[in-house]
Amino acid sequence: MDRSLEQEQRLRRERIAADVDVIAVLADFPSRMDKLALFDPLFELGRQRKNDLDGKPIAMMELGMLTLLFFFEKKLLRSRKTSAREHEEFLAEATQGLYRLGANEIKDIVSRIIRVFRPADGLGHQFTFFDLNSGEERTARTSILKADGHDSQTVTQYYTLDEDGLELVFATKEFYLEFQLSIHQLLLRKQLEKGEFQGALRQIDEMHIDVETLRERISRIESEIKRSIVSEDTFQRYKNLLQDIDLRLNRESEEFKELLEFVRETRERIYADRELPRNQRAYELILRIGTELEGVHNEHTRLLQQSYELSNQALRAAKESMYYTGMNAFSFEQEVGAFIFGKLLSPESMQGVIAPFIGLERAELWSPLTVFSQQQLAGRSEEVGGQAAFMEMDESEEDAFAEQRRSGIVRIVRLLMAFFDEKNQNVVYLDDFIEWLREQGEEELLRSRGFYDCWLILHQRSPISDREWTDSGGEARGISGLQEVIGEELQGKTLNVTEAGEVLCVTQRYEIQDMRIERTEGNHAI
Repeated sequence: MDRSLEQEQRLRRERIAADVDVIAVLADFPSRMDKLALFDPLFELGRQRKNDLDGKPIAMMELGMLTLLFFFEKKLLRSRKTSAREHEEFLAEATQGLYRLGANEIKDIVSRIIRVFRPADGLGHQFTFFDLNSGEERTARTSILKADGHDSQTVTQYYTLDEDGLELVFATKEFYLEFQLSIHQLLLRKQLEKGEFQGALRQIDEMHIDVETLRERISRIESEIKRSIVSEDTFQRYKNLLQDIDLRLNRESEEFKELLEFVRETRERIYADRELPRNQRAYELILRIGTELEGVHNEHTRLLQQSYELSNQALRAAKESMYYTGMNAFSFEQEVGAFIFGKLLSPESMQGVIAPFIGLERAELWSPLTVFSQQQLAGRSEEVGGQAAFMEMDESEEDAFAEQRRSGIVRIVRLLMAFFDEKNQNVVYLDDFIEWLREQGEEELLRSRGFYDCWLILHQRSPISDREWTDSGGEARGISGLQEVIGEELQGKTLNVTEAGEVLCVTQRYEIQDMRIERTEGNHAI
């Protein structure tokens, strides 16, 4: 009994291992651990022990998170000079009534938090983990705070949130850093629709930070391009990155234009009733929102122009640098001459070595442009001097093509009659018929050109009956006896095919307008 249970568990483990691609799971493991490294400074603060004057333990991790929010608010206010002293005043006010702390205790807490968020060695906070993908230990470095200027007269150091600090703040709100501006644009539209103008101004302040963060990122990418592109793979990676940035910036720019238009419409609507007391404050706020939003849009437009210049100039300069570096590093005498004369190679190998340095082979080939040259066109009964007429099928090929098309249409009509009988209805739609064909395993028919040609013919020649098809002038317009074989399938009934309006996307290649198909008794049209 135990042996059978063990065997069953082993089979279950093997089945699970077969269903899961281990390589795919481990592919992005290091990047996910790098995301976890963002939170490690907070947990390191949580491991520190600090008590107030009454011996009450202080929540260091929570004060560390509060510090992040403090610097984030300073960034919203676009304050460029935030020192440790301001940080101490903020924590003293925030912890008032919670802990009994003196000036020295507050200063010690601030000093500990800054040391964790910005280590004195300048290398950033280190987070070591075991990479299951490579089988080696790796160290992720995060920089939560960074220096933002220094006052030599008062010996004061100023700080601001670094990119990792911003990402950590956004991570606590379940946002992605790359899409912060787009998210704030959506929130701004919702607040304007609800009339929450005060909150809309705050969203615009956060947009200023988003644009500034993007500008710093683009500047850093520009520096990396100038010093890091040394191979074609690296060049392609940065090229794709810049294309993604351009795409996102263009999408954000379009959203800015729509927001400005929405603000203008809202301002005009409030202006009409500005005499009402409740609209006076709203009108002042909407004017301010329009001015602030226009300023963010202008900054974003300059950022978009900077991105274009980076794509056009920096990448081109990097590619030229790669080319000239390769030219300067290449020595014909050492790379080619010494190799040919220094080694005894077989004639076949020698031919492969010197082939790139020999002139290009010339061969007379047919050019596709020949189809645009003058052609000799002739009728079927004319003499063409022993040459076949241009783009003309002989009688046997034409008969085979007509027979193939006829058999295809007959097959479709036969399936349509079976569909009518199964549904027991006199009116069906092409959309339902297509779904029925999929259920019947006729996917190959839906992927063929003849299926759609058939419905074009049936629609043009509607109504369809066993009588000979005629046009408005009374002349016969049948297709090589097609009406006879279709008449056998109709069994005395008439088909009316009309347009239904909706366009159906049947396959990736084919689309067709939906049609209403009506089957009536007798040889008359409805």
